[in-house]
Amino acid sequence: MSDLHENPTDSPTIETAINKYLESVKLSRSDNTARTYSNAMVSFRATLADRGLPAPKTDIAYFKEVAISWFAEDLKYFSPSTERLYLSAVTGFFEFLVAEEMVVLNLPRVRLLIRQRARRPGQRLPQFPRDYIELLLDYAINLASIPADDPNESLRNLRDKAFLLTLADTGLRVHEACALRRGDIDWNEGKAVIIGKGDRQAVVRFSSRSLKALRAYLSGRAKLDGASGRPLPSLPVFARHDKGAGKKVKPITTATGRNIVSQRVTECLGKDAVGSITPHSFRHYFVTAVLQGSGNLKLAQELARHRNIAVTQRYAHLSDDELDKGYLEIFDE
Repeated sequence: MSDLHENPTDSPTIETAINKYLESVKLSRSDNTARTYSNAMVSFRATLADRGLPAPKTDIAYFKEVAISWFAEDLKYFSPSTERLYLSAVTGFFEFLVAEEMVVLNLPRVRLLIRQRARRPGQRLPQFPRDYIELLLDYAINLASIPADDPNESLRNLRDKAFLLTLADTGLRVHEACALRRGDIDWNEGKAVIIGKGDRQAVVRFSSRSLKALRAYLSGRAKLDGASGRPLPSLPVFARHDKGAGKKVKPITTATGRNIVSQRVTECLGKDAVGSITPHSFRHYFVTAVLQGSGNLKLAQELARHRNIAVTQRYAHLSDDELDKGYLEIFDE
């Protein structure tokens, strides 16, 4: 690398700028998101070093829009979902540099370069941010351990953990989850009989982690349920815990279900991610998880309760890595 790229003055290096950016991310985003962004910037540093711009030595003045093209090229070796996450993280770095007036950059050109160089997801597939959902589920699992001075807040944390895990692991539609009653669930079998779309009766299965979260929530709610004066089987699985509900056990509405997702997305991933994950995103996640885990299209159709298998087939795609593996197993034995 030419000495012209060195940093002989007190002006910041790319490394200094990256560290300041990650500090700002830690202050505004969840721990999980901060870790993801930190991993993205590790990869970005490697890209810059490969192009002759080592971050610790290079003056920020030498940082140009074309760096996003280099990074997009290197990300071809990552999964498409990781590519999208890492490009989002590095785009945020570009925006940070402009906002902090560290360097003059053409942000519209950066976005154009991303559109030109990044892989495009197939248009026929249901689109949902799988990696973001997994980050959100990790966040939800830890909700119950968050200290809360208000008993209602503690119950909301328990409820929201159980609600998000239930959506992800059962394939329930949001209105179906909100309509669940305690008596609908066979706790020994880990199943529930529901009236689903089209007024059709269906059996829904629960994972061990969703059942565990539900039991913990209902246990924490036991005093409230016991004082309701109603038979336990008739009570909603997911109840309101706000001033409006008071001491009554009222079911959450679909609007509340959507608000739960939005609130927890904001806390975990930041305001910019709101809208990218909806309650229905968890249903897409569920169907894809079944297909990837089993490779059985008919099983996925039945568990998702799709009338038409063509709907399920939209999810039956293989990643480039899976195609490579399958090819090598056939031809390179």
